[in-house]
Amino acid sequence: MPYETMSLEREDSFAVVTLNRPPANAISEALMKELNAVLSEIESDGAVQCLIITGAGDRIFCAGADLGSAFSGPDVTSFIRFGNSVLRRIERFPKPVIAAINGHALGGGCEISMACHIRILKQSARMGQTESNLGIIPGYGGTQRLPRLVGRGRALEHLILGTQISAEECYRIGLVNRLAKDGETLADAKALARELVKRPPVATRLIIEALDDGIQAPIDQALEIELRAFEKVLKTEDAGEGIQAFFQKRPAQFKGK
Repeated sequence: MPYETMSLEREDSFAVVTLNRPPANAISEALMKELNAVLSEIESDGAVQCLIITGAGDRIFCAGADLGSAFSGPDVTSFIRFGNSVLRRIERFPKPVIAAINGHALGGGCEISMACHIRILKQSARMGQTESNLGIIPGYGGTQRLPRLVGRGRALEHLILGTQISAEECYRIGLVNRLAKDGETLADAKALARELVKRPPVATRLIIEALDDGIQAPIDQALEIELRAFEKVLKTEDAGEGIQAFFQKRPAQFKGK
């Protein structure tokens, strides 16, 4: 289907969605609804095994909410709740989601990035939860995901100060997985996607599910979550193929079954 605030392209066994609301790819109600529709489209497409989220242009991935419209509607709470549900859906998406952060990711843009499974950041770009500079706080999970990624102390400092964090610091503190040279962010994300789509799809889905369900649970409960996922995956055709390929010293041919 055609989208007005973004584009969607398929390549090999992955897809690329590009946020496209010039000049800052700012978040609006329409953008969040279309992003949710993209997730539905990709989730139901068996030929697509990985999704990349990036931004149009080479300066800004997403600069956060469109302040001229995002908070002016009659029901701001519903707008925030819906956006949170979309980001939570990204976080639990059964196929790997890569954020190809090809420009600054601030406010809601940082929050979209943090919901993705893997983040690749352009070396000259910055990230940050800058809402406190406007006298507000993050509304799309920034106060919750940032400390889970970088720790409580660092998160509090950056949240309260509204810091724009350099790429090198983002990598050092674990906010992003990799840095990319300017102009190569999307290419690096595509290269990673080509590796991810080779992995067994059921195992990938269960890894995402088990990690998300267990990361904040007490260790005994978390181990039970992992055990249930292990029992599920052990019954799959892919598991049989992987083990057989190991003994036969050949590459496994995973089918997602």
